Amino acid sequence: MPLIELRGLTHVYSQGTPFEKTAIDRLDLTVEAGGVVGLIGHTGSGKSTLISHLNALLKPTEGTVLLDGEDVFASKASIRAARFRVGVVFQYPEYQLFEETVYADIAYGPKNLKLEKDEIDRRVRQAAAFVGLDDAVLDRSPLELSGGQKRRTAIAGVLAMEPELLVLDEPTAGLDPAGREDLLEKLFAWRRARQATVLLVTHDMSIAARCDRLLVMSQGRILMDGAPADIFARGDELTAVGLDLPAPAHIAALLRQRGVALPPGIYTAAQLTDAILALWRKGGAPC
Repeated sequence: MPLIELRGLTHVYSQGTPFEKTAIDRLDLTVEAGGVVGLIGHTGSGKSTLISHLNALLKPTEGTVLLDGEDVFASKASIRAARFRVGVVFQYPEYQLFEETVYADIAYGPKNLKLEKDEIDRRVRQAAAFVGLDDAVLDRSPLELSGGQKRRTAIAGVLAMEPELLVLDEPTAGLDPAGREDLLEKLFAWRRARQATVLLVTHDMSIAARCDRLLVMSQGRILMDGAPADIFARGDELTAVGLDLPAPAHIAALLRQRGVALPPGIYTAAQLTDAILALWRKGGAPC
């Protein structure tokens, strides 16, 4: 049974008014437990509206959202359960910090779960450690933190609820390359440790290339669904909907034009590095 299943999901904003807009249009999707799913699409394609249905923040105009086979909107209890089992971190979550201390902000979700004090403390400290916040930060006000620390605090607050599905909307937006890579590695490590599922919304094709499965949205529907290599092999179709290939793919193409015999299917920095090193060891790569 899929962890998440969407059947005929439709969402219409301002229905029945002159401002009516269909953001999601009869969309079907299943997400199995485990792994990292990437969700890409041009601005306005429906990504944020889609993920807002996964933990019942938005109710469909039509269609069904199933979590482990149960309709998320079947009852108040099922809505509440979904909001703890599916953790959503929206873009720039640091602007949503509101407690007096970092500790209290991270503890907010676990407290709402009515957990024992010791269990709340374990979750707070474990989540903080996962995102790279040390104990010395926990007693500080979120207002005193750097932008990167605020981002980590907000993400830790969702991790502390130990969701089965973690949904992240542009989690690395605004971070420098080192901060972006560090945060991604920590999130991937959390997923492996928890055996959870991650849905990663991103405009960064180099991040999308590192996912296990890639979904491409356009005009409120899933246009493509498959392994990143299969999706990026359809470069012309991606370009037609306002998307692009990852930078390593462009670099690999330029190198091929210059006579470097790189294999096809290079979409990540790691793949490009490995391919160049392999040629270098064989004496086939120019210096």
